[in-house]
Amino acid sequence: MNQQSLLESIGDDLSTVDTLIRKRLNSDVALINALGEYIIASGGKRLRPSLVLMTGQLCGANDNAQKLLATIIEFIHTATLLHDDVVDQSTLRRGQQTANMVWGNEASVLTGDFLYTRAFQMMTELRSHAVMEVMAAATNRIAEGEVMQLMAAYDSSVTEDRYLELVDRKTASLFSAGCELSARLAGCNETQCEAMRVYGQQLGMAFQVVDDCLDYGQGNADYGKNAGDDLADGQPTLPLIYALGAVDGQTSARLKSAVENGDANALGEVTTAIESTGAISYTLDLAQQYATAAVRALDAFADRAERDRLVALAESLVDRRH
Repeated sequence: MNQQSLLESIGDDLSTVDTLIRKRLNSDVALINALGEYIIASGGKRLRPSLVLMTGQLCGANDNAQKLLATIIEFIHTATLLHDDVVDQSTLRRGQQTANMVWGNEASVLTGDFLYTRAFQMMTELRSHAVMEVMAAATNRIAEGEVMQLMAAYDSSVTEDRYLELVDRKTASLFSAGCELSARLAGCNETQCEAMRVYGQQLGMAFQVVDDCLDYGQGNADYGKNAGDDLADGQPTLPLIYALGAVDGQTSARLKSAVENGDANALGEVTTAIESTGAISYTLDLAQQYATAAVRALDAFADRAERDRLVALAESLVDRRH
């Protein structure tokens, strides 16, 4: 089952979450409503709220608390995207102009702040100390990841370990929090909650590692971003880090210069080096290892049929091309 089919299998619940997103985004500040509607209308995979809903179904819960948690997770994710696009000076996301290109950096940053604070308002409605504790820790780790990414920009000496730590904080933290909290709200035991935390964390790692391959020519027509954006931002992601460790001489100097200067014009040379060193295969193999670890965590639910859907999701994320 591919990713689209998996998401369609929870289509009714996702529609309810979309309605809730629009309702909770509403503000008496017109600009927030306009910018928020622009973001919602742009679509997106809704992967993180889908994970919450699927986890809830696995754990025997399909109630309003699960849908509210799914909305909270999507609000926080969207806030990070708004802030990311400003920091990275991005121009395209999901195939259309980024919000900062339409409304400017100031409006994007402040609307991102609104989404963060609205998310925490909604958390209080769940009346769960675990929700507040886990989400506070996750958003803190995400912020740390953002700063780490800023520090790594234009640095050709970034190691694989440092890159993976950044991914763990910036991306995997929210996957992990959503899955764990869905299990906790469903009343799962501690072993099962920990299993879902691990599943989400490993799945988040796999997702981002694959995403970093898509930026170097592996994405299809639905990718929705400019190829080479990471290079233009001076971001040394795993395919490039691996290639840097596998070449020497003039090629090494050229790749380092491309990173240190954010040289988008060098994309062709960089992509050639990445392909010739087997960096894509190495990166996708690592993504598969993370996906396998995610599936292994689901052994805590071996007796439940809903487990198969989360297994299929892990497999589809590795094979995706957008």
